[in-house]
Amino acid sequence: MNRTASILALILALAALFAVSAHAGDVATLKVVVKDNRGLPIQDAVVTVFPAKAAAPPTSFLWPSAMGQKDLSFVPGTLIVPKGTRVAFPNFDRVRHSIYSFSDAAKFEISLYGRDQTRSQGFPIAGNVALGCNIHDQMRGYIKVVDTPYAAKTDREGRVVLDGLPTGAVEVRIWHPAAMASKNEADHDTVLGAGLNSRAVVLPLRR
Repeated sequence: MNRTASILALILALAALFAVSAHAGDVATLKVVVKDNRGLPIQDAVVTVFPAKAAAPPTSFLWPSAMGQKDLSFVPGTLIVPKGTRVAFPNFDRVRHSIYSFSDAAKFEISLYGRDQTRSQGFPIAGNVALGCNIHDQMRGYIKVVDTPYAAKTDREGRVVLDGLPTGAVEVRIWHPAAMASKNEADHDTVLGAGLNSRAVVLPLRR
């Protein structure tokens, strides 16, 4: 390789490295800690992030799009799915269940079905869906249907981490079925810088 070719190769390599570095610098990570007005962590609060420039809608998340019934409970108690998802409702109990919702985002009723049987339901509209069982009044479950790829639930410590966010202005929405807010959801505007960003949020709950 002659000197000119060597210099050209070096320039191209540096340009590629600069491009990768510049792209990496535009990526943000957001850590959110959600607590109630008594300072206690809130588990299973759904945190969604909406950048100023709308992101492509998600097609799936890392967890299954399934809401089971086990021990007369919905498992998981709260499920996040992308808009347009068809959710499976497997029955692991020895008794039959009949699932329903009266929520604006999804009104439906699934007729009685038994152990080891599965039914499914589509969710074409983003929003909050409260589930019940026509046979077991104590059963309550929730499906959060989202149109952003940036969504996750808080853990037992009230923490959630969302990676791969764009930098700049974003709207952070925090939802919980017991939140004392319109539609059980509070909005927070913030600006994200490159790298790790941390936010602490107080979300008053009904008791």
